[in-house]
Amino acid sequence: MRLEGKAAIITGAARGIGREYALRFAQEGASVAIVDLLEDEAQKTAKLIEDAGGKALAIGADVTSEEQMAAAAERTVKELGRIDVLINNAALYGDLNIVDQSIEYFEKVLHINILSVVISSRAVYPSMKEQGSGSIINIASTAAYPLPIKMPPGLPIIPISGYAVSKAAVINLTKSMAVAVGSSNIRVNAIAPGVTMTQATKDVVPDFAMESLTKAAALEGALEPTDLTGTAVYLASEDSAHMTGQILVVDGGLVMVG
Repeated sequence: MRLEGKAAIITGAARGIGREYALRFAQEGASVAIVDLLEDEAQKTAKLIEDAGGKALAIGADVTSEEQMAAAAERTVKELGRIDVLINNAALYGDLNIVDQSIEYFEKVLHINILSVVISSRAVYPSMKEQGSGSIINIASTAAYPLPIKMPPGLPIIPISGYAVSKAAVINLTKSMAVAVGSSNIRVNAIAPGVTMTQATKDVVPDFAMESLTKAAALEGALEPTDLTGTAVYLASEDSAHMTGQILVVDGGLVMVG
């Protein structure tokens, strides 16, 4: 097991891709703290891990609250012994359907998706710094890159995706954080998933965008949540010990960078 003896905090892990990260990490031997606003759902994910013989902790917390995330990190150290990995997975994903184009909603998406990375990373930093090691894995998105999606004609306003803008910021944060904490042997990398068939994707990605993206990918299809977990394990393990500041695109060959 590649993560034996490690402890991880995964935000937004009550369901969706976050839940799959948590389940895979537990299978690889890690103890997992599941941090989510949906505490009841987080408890269900923790129980799945415990029923399979793993160790898990469910914590209800707002990832944009410094106080709550500091408390979550403190509780993780107290109950799991350490923090080796943070996956900044929590995000608001609702504006890809181009319905709400208000400035208020744009600001809300930026507030949650960017601040959650900063606040959660700062919460785990003291523990990682003290032990002299750590891996922070930010979840970006291929939405951060220019994509070949044609908008429907006759739109009443220029559509701006707060989600795409926020994920571009996550990529920038990943690189700047990697430089800032490298001297403490803390690595910071990101995964940029392509279209992944979670319930959220089914709910908010319009049919025209889904068709364009899946047809344009080299492998011609969408991902399942489990398709991303191996990349997260790699970034959390010693196999990536000399990798930091990198963005790993996992999208079936739609965005090709590097």
